[in-house]
Amino acid sequence: MKQLIIIIYIVLQGSLVFAQKEKKYIHNGNKLYQQQKYAEAEASYRQSVEKTKESVAGNFNLGDALYKQKKFENAAQKFTEIANTSGDKAVKAQAYHNLGNSLLESKKLEESIEAYKKSLMNNPKDDQTRYNLAYAQEKLKQQQQQDKKDKDKNKDKKDQDKKDQDKKDQDKKDQDKKDQDKKDQDKKDQDKKDQQGQQPQPDKLSKEDAERMLEALKNEEKNTQDKLKNKKAKGVKGRIVKDW
Repeated sequence: MKQLIIIIYIVLQGSLVFAQKEKKYIHNGNKLYQQQKYAEAEASYRQSVEKTKESVAGNFNLGDALYKQKKFENAAQKFTEIANTSGDKAVKAQAYHNLGNSLLESKKLEESIEAYKKSLMNNPKDDQTRYNLAYAQEKLKQQQQQDKKDKDKNKDKKDQDKKDQDKKDQDKKDQDKKDQDKKDQDKKDQDKKDQQGQQPQPDKLSKEDAERMLEALKNEEKNTQDKLKNKKAKGVKGRIVKDW
């Protein structure tokens, strides 16, 4: 019995020592936190958690120090752990509230809204949480409206791009047709020239040849007229009719 009492005493003394060290690290972390030395405060809070892993104060303040350093993902993980393990409604409400803040900073609007709602389920009277919830809901609404505008804008741009491309394609077809028509016409013209070149062409008279031919015709016509005059001068020989 005496031996059992001694063992219990030693265990209690050890727990007391750990609790004192935990409080020491938390107290030191709080001082650093107030001085905005958040990285050093984080280190002190971690030491307190190493001494007592289930320390609500140590874990909660560690989450706050991470949040102040914009380590929102790590802070969210820490607040989630507290919310899931604590049986105290007040602690759960605070943990979900801070979880909502961490998610909001990470632009995870839908998740932050759910966290705020869970916080209000554990503490319906928290006006700050209610305000943050309304703010997150409004931000989500704006984001959805902007997403819709961007989607419509992209759709309009795609439609316009398609129209522009269709016009370019049609213009190219029209130009190709014009080019082909011109080639066909050029070929026809060339074929016609080639055919004309193969056909015998009438000889062209020079000016001198034409004058000589004209002079020859005149001379020939003069000779013919002279012959006619001679025949008229001689008269026509008739046959003498005898009277038998």
